[in-house]
Amino acid sequence: MKAVSVAIDKDAAEPIYRQLIRGIREQIAAGTLHPGERLPASRDLADALGISRISVVNAYAELQALGLLAAHPGRGTFVVGKAEPGVDARVLPSVAANPIAQSMHRLAGQPGIIAFSGGAPAEEFLPAQAIRQSINAVLDRDGAAAMAYEETEGYPPLRQTVSDYVASLGIRCKPEQVLITGGCQQALDLAMQAMLGEGDVLLTTNPTYLGILDIARIRRIVAVGIPMDEDGLRLDLLENAIQMHHPRLLYLAPTHHNPTGTVMPIHRRRQLLQIAAAAELPIIEDGVYHELSYAGQPPPPLKALDDQGIVLHASGFSKIVLPGTRIGYLIAERPLWERLLTVKQAADVCTPGLNQRAMHHYLQTGALVGHLDRVRHACQDRRDVALEAARRYLPADARWSEPPGGVYLWIELPRDGPTAAELYVNAIQHGVAFAIGTMFHTDASGAYFIRINFAAQPPDQIREGMRRLGAAWRALALNRPVSAGAPIL
Repeated sequence: MKAVSVAIDKDAAEPIYRQLIRGIREQIAAGTLHPGERLPASRDLADALGISRISVVNAYAELQALGLLAAHPGRGTFVVGKAEPGVDARVLPSVAANPIAQSMHRLAGQPGIIAFSGGAPAEEFLPAQAIRQSINAVLDRDGAAAMAYEETEGYPPLRQTVSDYVASLGIRCKPEQVLITGGCQQALDLAMQAMLGEGDVLLTTNPTYLGILDIARIRRIVAVGIPMDEDGLRLDLLENAIQMHHPRLLYLAPTHHNPTGTVMPIHRRRQLLQIAAAAELPIIEDGVYHELSYAGQPPPPLKALDDQGIVLHASGFSKIVLPGTRIGYLIAERPLWERLLTVKQAADVCTPGLNQRAMHHYLQTGALVGHLDRVRHACQDRRDVALEAARRYLPADARWSEPPGGVYLWIELPRDGPTAAELYVNAIQHGVAFAIGTMFHTDASGAYFIRINFAAQPPDQIREGMRRLGAAWRALALNRPVSAGAPIL
């Protein structure tokens, strides 16, 4: 076993686990750590450096995702390569960057790769012609005013239209409660900036949306994950977490949760609201996939059931209309709404006016209803193809649930085979990409989970991509030593 010595500054602003990532990358790049050398177990390295084990676990997980380390059950964690060409190992990715996501995006973007790894809808779903017509109509109608600065809170007619639109989902709000944002991601970021400070605790599910973890890391917020079951967030563990961590905010995606696809039933939603109200814990609800349901209407959004004014509802049109327009919205009660507006004024002054006016025109035409229906049917067809291909090509012991909506298939790989991080590089070599499960966890768990965006590819590519994925898994599993137990990180 190779000793690892990394200078850790516990008083530095840089998180300890990132100092460790940087130190190990430097040693791999310099040749101090050679391919094939075994690193200390996470507990041993933590004791040697005088740091917490979770810092080592997080560092090892990200280094695995970058293809620099590999974990083998019963054997340990090994160096498998050098730092990427062209990357200075002395430079740690900035706190605003997610190194796993960056590495995945770069590899998945290579020619010939069937990418199941992204979160965007397929381009053929996007109503480009209708949006073009709306943009032209707005320019003809409004002229230069369409390209001028807009009010920070948003184009007033669009705020009214959003208020009318969410009423169809059961959410009753006035236009004055609607804040137009640069996509749902900005809505989430504004809420976290307005309600949380550095070191405050955000509760969320484990796993959770990658973007919320990125925001937490950037804002130096402590994200604490609560395990899920087939109905979503476990409320018994939520109550324990509230007592233990004294959180300031709870983030949830109760409908077609990213990445698991679960839908929280209405009885659990009501109980959740009771628990949060008793604890005076605000909730930010991510509703971006609510309209992508294939099995009838899902339960109402949390905001529609909220009679205490504790839920902020964030959503947008990126997943269902046009990602590039970056039109989202945040619905909140006053006086919190005024604080959100102040944060947005400091962030970007306003969301681009032409995009807002074009989206308003598009919604006013009534075209969204037909468009959504077409997207739902296409996504459901692709889901069914993905499920059939998974049954045909993936290992027999792999497990998943049939998602009733959304765009993701959450797959658990067999525990006696490679982890998702080990599989990823081999999958790229076989011409297919996916999202690694550890990316979505607050505690670097989820080593055997992968997320597949089945909506991103046409049916023939889904089948071929699943065939490649199964072949990549079998190629690794056949050469894997027989051993029991979880991966040693």
